[in-house]
Amino acid sequence: MELREAVPSRKARLLPGGGWMLPTCILCTNGFFSNLRPSEPFLTPYLLGPDKNLTERQVFNEIYPVWTYSYLLLLFPVFIATDYLRYKPVIVLQGLSLIITWFMLLYAQGTLAIQFLEFFYGISTATEIAYYSYIYSMVEPRVYQEVTSYCRTATLTGFTVGSVTGQVLVSVAHWSLFSLNVISLISVSIAFSTAWFLPMPRKSLFFHQNLIDGKESKKVNYEKKGDRQNGDMECAVEEIEAHVPLNTDAHNMCQFTEKKSVTLQTVLRTLWNDFLLCYSSRTLLCWSVWWALSTCGYFQVVNYSQGLWEMVAPSSHSEIYNGSVEAVSTLLGAVAVFIVGYIKISWSTWGELLLAVFAMIIAVIVYIMDIIRNIWVCYAMYVLFRSIYMILITIATLKFTLGILQSLQ
Repeated sequence: MELREAVPSRKARLLPGGGWMLPTCILCTNGFFSNLRPSEPFLTPYLLGPDKNLTERQVFNEIYPVWTYSYLLLLFPVFIATDYLRYKPVIVLQGLSLIITWFMLLYAQGTLAIQFLEFFYGISTATEIAYYSYIYSMVEPRVYQEVTSYCRTATLTGFTVGSVTGQVLVSVAHWSLFSLNVISLISVSIAFSTAWFLPMPRKSLFFHQNLIDGKESKKVNYEKKGDRQNGDMECAVEEIEAHVPLNTDAHNMCQFTEKKSVTLQTVLRTLWNDFLLCYSSRTLLCWSVWWALSTCGYFQVVNYSQGLWEMVAPSSHSEIYNGSVEAVSTLLGAVAVFIVGYIKISWSTWGELLLAVFAMIIAVIVYIMDIIRNIWVCYAMYVLFRSIYMILITIATLKFTLGILQSLQ
């Protein structure tokens, strides 16, 4: 008999405040404050200005590429560490690396010091994988779409509030860019503090699939012996349900209660086998390739857009509205991402068509932003670019996660 017939749905048990709501709220708070950084839209003017007194060649050719390559090199080891450490410690590491980044941004001087700063920023961006994957270890697949929307909306809202704050303080209150970095440091410190309150997941994708404590194991063994009359039956079976697919029979479920030592070699072998299994799916391969290429393109555009704006309208000769542009683009993206969480559509039917159409639109937008050297055109194209990207990357995250789950079942 299937488990669905043996026990009621877990919905009633998960919806109260102590279920998926608590970790989702704490994670969203962390994401909000870690992205509330008023100084980020003004990073290039800050580095080129009197505070750091760097040249354009140093900033664009020697400093910014350090972040790009650091991020690339750290992705795979961070992915393994995230699974082994069960997400939360890596989220804490992300907060710590952001604190180091902004502390150095305040007081470090010279090209070499700023390059080290970019390395720590690479750590913080590489560890974002823990932020976006943590919640999937705490909730059921039926709420993946909602929690994906909430978590990404929180980060986008934080960035929007930070950008608006930075623009107002620069244009209205005439605060220095140094002061904006102080506010950013305070904000990421709050995010670091909230990370400690996240519940520790009991399982992960590879290293801790069957992590069950002694008390729960006793309940499972009790059920295995055949006493079905005790009032703890439903609780015990529900605990099994949390660790195995719903279509697994009761006999096979008991095997999951045994603790097994998992080595790095075992994980790498499993990871390789799952890789071959998952990417035998044409749909999953298509979304993954798009995700990789679009993310690389997005980072390139965002990383050097401030440099383009500086060339078109130098901050030393004109008023800059970088914060307003970042705020508008992120706000529109946040609203769109939130709406996506409630759209009921067959992504397997329309997903690839949407990818093709919007990818073409993004390519045209970037081309226009480059060839038309008007600051307002650049601003408008940047807003459209980021808004569309945020929608598509949220859809890709959901599609990728569900695709992996379907492939591994």
